[in-house]
Amino acid sequence: MSIADIRKEYQRHALSEHDVDDDPITQFSVWFDEAVKADVLEVNAMCLATATPDAYPSARMVLLKGVDARGFVFYTDYRSRKGQELADNPCASLCFFWPELERQVRINGAVQRVSRAESDEYFQSRPLPSRMGAWTSSQSSVLASREVLEAQLAENEQRFAGGVVPLPDHWGGFRVVPEEIEFWQGRPSRLHDRIQFRKEAGRWAKRRLSP
Repeated sequence: MSIADIRKEYQRHALSEHDVDDDPITQFSVWFDEAVKADVLEVNAMCLATATPDAYPSARMVLLKGVDARGFVFYTDYRSRKGQELADNPCASLCFFWPELERQVRINGAVQRVSRAESDEYFQSRPLPSRMGAWTSSQSSVLASREVLEAQLAENEQRFAGGVVPLPDHWGGFRVVPEEIEFWQGRPSRLHDRIQFRKEAGRWAKRRLSP
């Protein structure tokens, strides 16, 4: 089969602007809960797109670890490529895709670091191997071999043998503060439903977009 011949007809749900909550964060929570109930694989996985100051883009999958009226939070090594790009150009796009429900959510906004206290609270809730990993990996840097990484892990296991693993200075959270959120529902004949929210004068404006 040719790649060009691969297609799927979407027909499970519809999306009306009259049924969407006036608060997009509330609407996101409704869809997220429905995705959880539908047993979506890695339901909190999202594509994070960043760019350098001269607009060279990069994208990768990360995990959502918190959402409220302030925005969408994920955690990473601040020295990583995404960390450096967000430091130099603090804007990002997020995209969730839940194929079981034929739904997609896109988010654009400015990015800010979460407080160190918030990062520490989340860091201490992580399993011990994950905390060790944050100390072991210098994310996105060139690595000579897998053996070097495993040797660094062994050193850190000895270093923190007492069980207390503090939050590294180079690790923490980012919050994407949404300025635009779009809810996409797959429909037949590629005539999808798209409801977009945009911040205008500090308030959310809702509109339907052409598919």
